[in-house]
Order: sequence, then structure tokens, then C-alpha cells
Amino acid sequence: MLIKRSDRTAARQRLANAYEGLSSGGLDRRSFLKQAGVAGGVLAGLGAIPLSTVRQAHAGPTNFALPITRVKNICTHCSVGCTVIAEVQNGVWVGQEPAYESPINRGTHCAKGASVRELVHGDRRIKYPMKLVGGQWQRMSWDAALAEVGDKLMAIRQKSGPDSVFWLGSAKFSNEGAYLYRKMAAFWGTNSVDHQARICHSTTVAGVANTWGYGAMTNSYNDIRNAKTMIIMGGNPAEAHPVSLQHLLAGKEQQNANMIVIDPRFTRTAAHATEFVRIRPGTDIPIIWGLLYHIFANGWEDKEFINQRVYGMDDIRAETAKWTPAEVERVAGVPEAQMKSVAQTFATQKPSTLIWCMGATQKTVGTANVRAFCILLLATGNVGAAGTGANIFRGHCNVQGATDFGLDVTSLPGYYGLDANAWRHWSRVWDVTYESMVARFDSPAMMEMPGIPTTRYFDAVQMPGLGARPAGSENYVQQRDSLKGMVVFGHGGNTVTRMPEAVKGLEALDLLVVADPHPTTFAALSNRRDNTYLLPICSQFETSGSRTASNRSLQWGEKVVEPVFESKSDYEAMYRLSAAIDAAAEKRSMTFRMQAEVFKLFEIKNNAPTSESILREINRGCWSTGYTGQSPERLRQHMANQDKFDLVTLRGAAGSEVANEVYGLPWPCWGTPEQKHPGTHLLYNTSLHVKDGGGTFRARFGVERNGETLLAQGSWTKGSDIEDGYPEFTTAVLQRLGWFDDLTAEEKAQIARQGGSASWATDLSGGVTRVALEHGCIPYGNGKARANAWNLPDPVPVHREPIYTPRNDLIAQYPTLPDRRGFRLPHLGQSVQARSPQVAANFPLILTSGRLVEYEGGGEETRSNRWLAELQQDMFIEISTADAASRNIKDGAWVQVAGPEMPQGRWIRVKALVTDRVGTGVAFMPFHFAGYFMGEDQRSKYPPGTDPIVLGESANTVTTYGYDPVTFMQETKVTICQIRAAV
Repeated sequence: MLIKRSDRTAARQRLANAYEGLSSGGLDRRSFLKQAGVAGGVLAGLGAIPLSTVRQAHAGPTNFALPITRVKNICTHCSVGCTVIAEVQNGVWVGQEPAYESPINRGTHCAKGASVRELVHGDRRIKYPMKLVGGQWQRMSWDAALAEVGDKLMAIRQKSGPDSVFWLGSAKFSNEGAYLYRKMAAFWGTNSVDHQARICHSTTVAGVANTWGYGAMTNSYNDIRNAKTMIIMGGNPAEAHPVSLQHLLAGKEQQNANMIVIDPRFTRTAAHATEFVRIRPGTDIPIIWGLLYHIFANGWEDKEFINQRVYGMDDIRAETAKWTPAEVERVAGVPEAQMKSVAQTFATQKPSTLIWCMGATQKTVGTANVRAFCILLLATGNVGAAGTGANIFRGHCNVQGATDFGLDVTSLPGYYGLDANAWRHWSRVWDVTYESMVARFDSPAMMEMPGIPTTRYFDAVQMPGLGARPAGSENYVQQRDSLKGMVVFGHGGNTVTRMPEAVKGLEALDLLVVADPHPTTFAALSNRRDNTYLLPICSQFETSGSRTASNRSLQWGEKVVEPVFESKSDYEAMYRLSAAIDAAAEKRSMTFRMQAEVFKLFEIKNNAPTSESILREINRGCWSTGYTGQSPERLRQHMANQDKFDLVTLRGAAGSEVANEVYGLPWPCWGTPEQKHPGTHLLYNTSLHVKDGGGTFRARFGVERNGETLLAQGSWTKGSDIEDGYPEFTTAVLQRLGWFDDLTAEEKAQIARQGGSASWATDLSGGVTRVALEHGCIPYGNGKARANAWNLPDPVPVHREPIYTPRNDLIAQYPTLPDRRGFRLPHLGQSVQARSPQVAANFPLILTSGRLVEYEGGGEETRSNRWLAELQQDMFIEISTADAASRNIKDGAWVQVAGPEMPQGRWIRVKALVTDRVGTGVAFMPFHFAGYFMGEDQRSKYPPGTDPIVLGESANTVTTYGYDPVTFMQETKVTICQIRAAV
């Protein structure tokens, strides 16, 4: 557990014990040593020897004079974007250090970042392709494995249609890999393609984009140094994003800034706070509305900002008036004096920023929470300037970029959506006809319908499709057939709630393909016996490409070493898989083809498309987000000149090769690479010219509603030729303004080839965008942010009690939403919440979850890292001293935990950490563990040599039903449980 290791010998012995039986199907130490022929005299060294690689000793290399090459890449863990410098000698990664010149990590690493070299050298990786036959893993060649996978995929397609295969991608992809995976899913003919953002920040994207235009972090880690007040709510950067904390703490010390942490748990971040506010889990909106109650009552709001740049704030005033200090204390547990003090500080000691992560987003009201956060920023005028903004900390190294490039069941790359105009745009980018793309889908309607999200894939496996829908039943999938096959690149199986149901879904699949450096929980969780394939994929250190950090900056990672073992890059695996699919189609005399169309515009080298050519295609198509100016050459130039960028402004030094450019060219980076837009450090900043990174709120919601303008009034960017609000730019708008002839002949010709008209986002010539910028205007228009988002289930966010809550007295007043359908599936709400009063008595504790500094994501990768495994060897649950005493639970003892949806009589077994970090009635578990399932050891199910060093029960075995209605984000932060001493 989280205790200081003062006895090194004891720590080594515990790790040695953890090695017992590894990779041996449950062999004990004696049996393993007998098989390996290891003498008893070396037992003392077992804690440091990876047993699966014990071999006869040979002399090592003696030529230490070989030159060392230093190669820059990016840490593959959280989304801060730390630069790793690898020292490579004779093709071997021999040393590592953090980049002192990086303006992001400045010579620092956290525990995970400091150990990334082990990801490449780690002996627990998948070494060659395998398949499960009769419950046993068999080695295969790549050709044989792909041929079988391709044949089985085409068999599913032929019988059940393209939507019966679920393509689960990864926030571990490079930008280029994410884009390529989404493109492959499109050419397969489905929108059921997703990744980790569904379960971490899909509600952020929906909430923020529906407020002011783009669903991304508005400022940067570095810019937080400018803040005078920061609220951290639903985040624990000290453990989840440790290197980011240097920027927060520098701002706190240098600006004497207020650092307010609002959380149900006294986290390691809270230990740094100037003010800690403990709340009842699931009461984010009452807290925000309680703050606004005081802000409006005392006139602390920014009236000019609201009048010029915000629509619908009066509706917020009406809602927040209901949240009197007494009601906030009754529902959320925070007294009036503390609420008023925090409100006054945030509203008057500016600039102020609001920082959040998954504590806010992973809820049935996740989108509404995010909207409330944004509205607090708007009411106080804390958007669009240094030290302000929504600083949204993301959890995976490229979860921002993977979301940007369409690994999302609702969108094509660049957030273009799924309507016919979006498909026509990308068909032009891909040099195929729109009609040929329609033919790849079951129907035009399915082509424009959002797919199955990763939070519900197992439900879509177990429910019938339309062809077998029971009469009158709502339990069906709105597609031809249920899910039959699943292809998983870089995603853990223990990251979704309701894991007992996930196991049933996995066991019902006809085909499961896992492509990853490690087997992940998908390969070991269920009792599958056949038709599971493992494809060894290399890490991002063994390939090249760009990744986008949370602050929207792109960084280019160079290949450090060649892929180890028999692993392949994502690019090569996808290229070869598409060829295998084509061969299977040809064998069936089907006209379906993928490889020639998907890869036709890419440069192919060594059986894979180059990352550079993929990025150039991204540049050609992603006008909507300004992913057009970041060429491989510009990104490499930034990596080579990291020391030339200012620590706070991120601007390149005058006279340097990167003068005035923003580090990483954060999107939007308008125009072509040759036009040298500097990138946008701060979104919506009207104090700069648009050609220098300035911007407004997007005019994406129309120009008028209910007689009120939706365009900005009396606000515009520096140097704008239009000194007022204006709509999105199109060729028609250019003609009305008299600017159409500013287009070049070549730009006009391209527009003519597209049908004679185009918007800024679909104009492949880039002319509409270029002309708008030349006149000092932003191409997406100058609109107002929306406090009232009329297209969402709750246009004005309202508090809704979690589906499972011990506060049954609040359900009638603050119910969850009624049952409905979404994402092709039934979505239950009030019918499940109706169970809460009956079960809460047996499950009286609120359960929440979160991150540890030692591990990341589902944990298969980091728990397979010997250096990290030594730091955290036990899965645990935090329980308050009062709750522990009433249950006779001792610190460090084994306990059993159960939730209301687990099979009756089943428990998970974890260690107890008795602490008042959690309040009475609240418990906390980290979500990085797997390998045990309801008390059963799963180690023998991993292929020999690939089982993680540390196993533990998954928190998501206990978590329950509950989904955000806008995105189907899962509820992981508020459910109920019971804890008892282990029997």
C-alpha cells in the first residue's frame, strides 16, 4: 500500500515473493527451479532476476567505445507530454534521461516516465503472434495469424454485416496511428470505433464543445503559472500527472496564488492546497451552483464579458438561485462560510483557472458537470486570457490526439460528425467517391448513425440485432445483428464498469483479436477457449510519429530502436491486416477491398505507410480543427529547438528558427505549413491577431435564437476588419463581404471542383480560411458561448443524484433521467435508480476510484514493469477510521468488497488502507489492477512469460450501471459498496 519503504531487504523479499509462480501456469517456486535447473544457492537473488529469462551466462560486449546516439521521444504514459532522451549504442537503448530543454518537463520525470526504457526491454511483452486453441496458447507466424484473422473477419461481415465487428483503438496510438485506425474502420463500413476517451473525457469534449466551440483544454500547463487563483476539482495531478504539478506549484509560489482543491478525498494534491473543500461524491453541480449563488448575489460576476460574449446567463441565474447555502450544505455537505470564501476568491482574485480530470467526467451527469464548470468560468470572465481557462488534464499520452482524429463513435477525423457533408469531405480527402463509401455500409442510415461505444460493447454482444429482435422488446441492438467480433489495439479490458457482464460478453464473441505489447486483461479475463488472437505490437519508442498533449501541442517522437522480438508497428500491423482482409474477400469472390483504397495516398516503406505521409494527409483534411499547419518538418524543428521556447508563454525566441511560434504548434494552427501560423497557445484570446494565435468563441450554433443574437457584441480579435460578431466563413460570406476575389485562381478552381461552394472547414484549397485570416477574422466565426445549450438533455445543468446513492431522501427531488435509447442500445436511468432504496441498506458506503502515481490506465503495462511493480504490490481500498472501526478492520488486513450488481455471495479481496483521507461513509480504490476476478487468480490464463508481475482485483468488478446520456460515459466515481473483514 501507500507506505514508505524503509526496509530495503523487506521490500526485495516482497518482490521476490511476487515472482513466485510467474509465467508458469501457477507453478510453485520449487517446481519452477526444478524445471529451470537453477541451484538452490541463488534463491537470494530471485527478487532481481526475471525468472522467465534465466539462461546460461555468456560474456557481454566489451567494446564500450561505440558512439552513443541521443534520440528524442515522448513519454507514453499521461498526457503532459514529457520528452524522453534515449541513449542508443549499437542499436540498443542503454540509457535514458529527461530533456532539460523541454519547456514541459524541464528535466523531470515521474516514476512512470523514469522507467519507460523498461517498456522496450521488458521481458513480459508478447514476443510473437499466438492464438488460443482449446484453452492453450499456440505460437504462430504473423502471416498465418493475419490470414486466419482476416478470414474470420470476412466471415462475420458476410453473415452479419460490417457493424458486427467492433474496432477498439487506443490513446496509445500516435496521431498517425489513430487517424489510420479510424480510416480503416470507415473503409470496413462501421462507426463502431472507439478508444479510451469514451471512459475518460468524452463528456469533456461534449460539454466544452457545446459551450464555446472546441472540446479541448483552453490554455496550457505552463500558462497556469500566470494564475492568481486555481480550483482543482475532480483531479489529482500530484499522482495522475506529477510533472504538471511543477507548473501549478510554481504559480502558487511565484504568484502567491490561491490553490483550492475540491474533492471527496484528501489527495496528495490537496496536501499542497491553500484551501481544501471536502464534498459528498456526486455533488459537483450543487457546488458550482452554490459558488455562483454567492457570485451573483454579491455582484462579483464579469458583467461586460457576459454581455459581449455569453448567451443565456439569465437562465443560469434562475437555476443557481435555488441553491441557497442551506441547500448546498444539505446536499453536498459544505458550509456557507467556506462556499462564500471560495466564491469570492475565484471571482475577484483573478486571473482564475479551473482544472479538472476524471473525477468530474466519469459520471451519469458528466457532460452537465463539465458545462457547469465552463459556465463558472464564463460568469467570472475567466476564459481567453493568460492564467484563466479550462485546464483539462487527460490521462493517456495521446488521448487528445486520438480523439481529435476520430476514434469516436460519433465523428470522423477532426470532429466533422457523420452526416453526408462530413462523409463527402473525407471522401474527397481520401480520393474516393462518396458513393463508394456508402456502398461499404449496410445502408446510408447506418453510415450516419453513431456506433457502439466501448462502455457498452458487451451489451451489444449479448443483445440481438434487428434481424432477431423479439416482438415488443426494447432489449436489442439497432443494427442488423449483434456484435460478433472485436479487434482491440492498445486497450485494457479492466477499464469498463460492470466487469461480470463484460466477461459474459467476451465469452460470447466469435472472434477476439488483441494487438498490444502486452496481452492485457482482454486475453485473460474470461474463460474463452478458442478464436482469441494475440498480435505483438511495438511501443511508440520503436516507431515514429506525433502525439498531442493535453494543451493541444504536437510533439514528434523519433524511433529509438527497432521493434523488439517479433513485434510490429501499428502502421505495419494495419497495413498487413488490410491485405489479409482483401485476400479473404477474394477467396469468397467478394468485391470488397481495403488495402488499395485506405493506403493509396501514403508512402509505403518496409511494408508499412510512413508516419510522415499520414500526417500530410491529416494536414490536407483537418481544416475544422486547424491540424493543417503542423508538418513533420515543423514538428521536428520544434523538437530540435526546445531550448528556444519561453517557459511561460511557450513562444520561440526572437532570431531563432522558431521565432514567435508556440511550442508544439498547438491547434488550431491555421493554413498550410508554408503559411507559418504560430499555433494557438490560448483559445478564444481576442487580444491577439488571428494570424498570431488570437481567436473568438466559435459561431457554430447559428446566428440567432428566440430573437437574441448568438454572435458576439462589441468583442473581436485584434486587427479584425469586422469589429463585431460574424458567422462562419463560406464562399457565400466572402461574396457578400466583397472578398471573394481575394481567392487565388488555383483556390477558385479547387472550389469549383468541389461543386462551386465550400465552407472554411470543407474547402480543400484552404482559400476561405486564408482570406478570413488576411482580414483579421477567424474562419469559424465570432459567436457567443452558450450558458444554455438547448440541444442537450439538460440545457441548463441540474443536479441529479447518482443512480446508486445512500441519500434516498434526495432521489425524488433530484432524480436521474428517464429510460431512453442511445448509441443503438437501451439506456436505463430511473428504472435502475428505483432499486437504490432497496439495496442501499446493504451497501452503505459510497465507492469512488482514481489513479496512483506508480501505475497507469488498466495497469497491464506498468504492473509488468519490475521497477514500478516494486513500488506498489497490493491492490487496496481506502476506508475511514470510523468505518474501519465499526467493521473491526485493521490497517493492512485483507478485506472483502462487494457491490449491488455483483453476483450474490461474491466479493473481491483486497488490502485495507485505514485512513482519514476519505471521509466517513466513503471508500476509494485505484483502478489499475487486474489478474484476480472475484477472488479467483487469473495468472494461468496469460500466455507463459506475459503475466504481469503484480496482480490484483479490479475496482470495476464492483462498479455498477450508470451512463451519461450524451456520451455513454460510465459511472465510476459514485456507486455504493459494502466492506467487511476477510473471512
